[in-house]
Amino acid sequence: MSKKPTKPTTARRAAASKQPARATKRHAAKMLPGSNERMIRALEAIAAHLSGHATSSDDTETLASADAFVWHPNGRLAPVPHVSRVDLTLLKGIDRMRDILMENTERFAKGLPANNALLWGARGMGKSSLVKAVHASVNALAKVRGCLKLIEIHREDIETLPMLMTLLRGSNYRFIIFCDDLSFDGNDASYKSLKAVLEGGIEGRPDNVILYATSNRRHLLPRDMIENERSTAINPGEAVEEKVSLSDRFGLWLGFHRCSQDEYLAMIHAYAKHFRLRIDQDELEREALEWSTTRGSRSGRVAWQFIQELAGRLGVKLTT
Repeated sequence: MSKKPTKPTTARRAAASKQPARATKRHAAKMLPGSNERMIRALEAIAAHLSGHATSSDDTETLASADAFVWHPNGRLAPVPHVSRVDLTLLKGIDRMRDILMENTERFAKGLPANNALLWGARGMGKSSLVKAVHASVNALAKVRGCLKLIEIHREDIETLPMLMTLLRGSNYRFIIFCDDLSFDGNDASYKSLKAVLEGGIEGRPDNVILYATSNRRHLLPRDMIENERSTAINPGEAVEEKVSLSDRFGLWLGFHRCSQDEYLAMIHAYAKHFRLRIDQDELEREALEWSTTRGSRSGRVAWQFIQELAGRLGVKLTT
């Protein structure tokens, strides 16, 4: 007569139950280094904020304290009492981009439909300066009355963008989320979460939030990364489409290109007049062109750096 299978003893059951726990701990230990630590912190912060969708009274007081903020991944908005910006009238050589972004921002501030904007192109041509200047100009309009807030999010904190969206969704203010120098390398997959936040997620982008980003790259990814996908992927067309589709989520593409000598000198003259720098015009142009030659480029950044050098020699303080 066959014996009935014996039930495992209490000790054996306890030992078996400990094995998955030890495996889980070993798996968690492997996941902690590097970017996974940031992801864990982000998930903890998101969980802390999911208790309510409405903006709390503390958050409302914080938002009323300033026009600009810096987002921290622990869930804190740090007010910026003085934004480093230049006047919109001082930005030369980018008139078309200025007008388009100004119109888009003004529509958004008034509650009308507007597009996310990607400002891409040559370095030092005023991409980030334009975003900050446009925000200040629109926020000063009588119909806006300071209700447009600028929030800067750092590139490495993009993974916490859904948490920021949740925090802002119930607010009566309107927000420009600004990411300067947004780009991704070959080992960074956080661009996929950004795609879902911009468009395609189940909640979608809040009506009171818009995203402005600057980048030196039109598609936010290195060209060699895209080319490698074409040459090595089983379905190269699909792989490339996935990587370039991120920039498609921005309704506005504003291209910035290197300025001409005349545009560069126009920037110099505008700065010199605005800050009342007393110098002969011919001497000003000669020194400005020599400065650009030593830097190997002409741009708004190079013009500003020359003005700082000149103002320092002349003993003039620059107040923007």
